[in-house]
Amino acid sequence: MATKKTETTTKKAATTAKKATTTAKKTTTKKVETVVKKASPAKKIDSLKDLKAATKEVAKETTKEAAVETKTVRKAKKDKQGRVYATGRRKDAVARVWVMPGHGKVTINDKTMDEYFSRPVLKMIINQPFEVTNRVNEFDVICTVNGGGLSGQAGAIKHGISRALNEYEPELHSALKQAGFLTRDDRTVERKKYGKAKARRSYQFSKR
Repeated sequence: MATKKTETTTKKAATTAKKATTTAKKTTTKKVETVVKKASPAKKIDSLKDLKAATKEVAKETTKEAAVETKTVRKAKKDKQGRVYATGRRKDAVARVWVMPGHGKVTINDKTMDEYFSRPVLKMIINQPFEVTNRVNEFDVICTVNGGGLSGQAGAIKHGISRALNEYEPELHSALKQAGFLTRDDRTVERKKYGKAKARRSYQFSKR
């Protein structure tokens, strides 16, 4: 009985091995046929090197086709009034920004930009996203800012305008990203340490 069982098991193993080899041969032949069909007709496949080169070309073409298919065009996320909302942050300041097509009017906390920011440097910071994207005097901005000082608030408004422009016109993403306007500037004031006047400033040394 034991010998019969061993014989049957060996026969089963042999049949499974034969099936596996036949299926592997079929798949390899199918792959080779597809590569030969997709490969450029000018090139002849005579050796293994030619076959490898053809498979590489076919793989590149398939990846390119897949990338083209997966690319989806982003649409602008506008509200009923045709505005785009974004939040900007810098230091301790947080800005809520609405961008809409207009003539370059900027209102900050119900005030004009000239009334709210007297320093020309801060006005320049706010207008930077429009200058980089060549959209000067093409959008109106309404924003509310809280927290931080004037420089931090200007940076927060700039961040919010950049993100809003990115949502309004997705084509401007590369220009804003290269300028670094879409990333939140995480630099903050370093905390004061005990035994020091400030974060790193020491008290005046007296010898006696």
